[in-house]
Amino acid sequence: MIGNGRRLLSVAALLLGLGALAHAAYIPAKAWLAQQLLETAWRHRPPNGPAARPWAWADTRPLARLRQDRLGVDQIVLDGASGRVLAFAPGHVAGSARPGESGNVVFSGHRDTHFAWLAGLRLGDDLEMETAAGQRLQYRVERTRVHHESDVGLLEPGSGDQLRLLTCYPFDAVRPGTPWRYVVTASRVPL
Repeated sequence: MIGNGRRLLSVAALLLGLGALAHAAYIPAKAWLAQQLLETAWRHRPPNGPAARPWAWADTRPLARLRQDRLGVDQIVLDGASGRVLAFAPGHVAGSARPGESGNVVFSGHRDTHFAWLAGLRLGDDLEMETAAGQRLQYRVERTRVHHESDVGLLEPGSGDQLRLLTCYPFDAVRPGTPWRYVVTASRVPL
């Protein structure tokens, strides 16, 4: 009788552990699958128009592609930065310059999925952005800083053309909702 109880308890603990593991893998798996669907939509975009929606119920479209060779990063960036958009990919922050336009282009992403790689960026690293029109732009990382979320100046145009990448900080935080933002500022360089 006691042996059956232990066995049942062991099976219950194993199932609970497997359930917790599946739950933890859900968000990274969803982020990976979204990037695969976004890649397909990006590849099949018309030459002079916006990319198609990556799935039937999507309320956003691929807007740009972001690459960083040293870290092996190649991501599609979506139009918009709402919580729903950021669940699938990095997003373009409304109010900042559009990719390919002159000014301050701002992308945002989650620190535990799409923008986790920002922790490995170094000053002087190159970033490449491809616009939906096929224009390739090169940026060089000039600064990384931590700002409070209330710092609205992050969206203001800087001197010259720049790309800002924002994510929550610290990278290893256990709880969501931190008021701190890790900000990478990169200036455009000629190709």
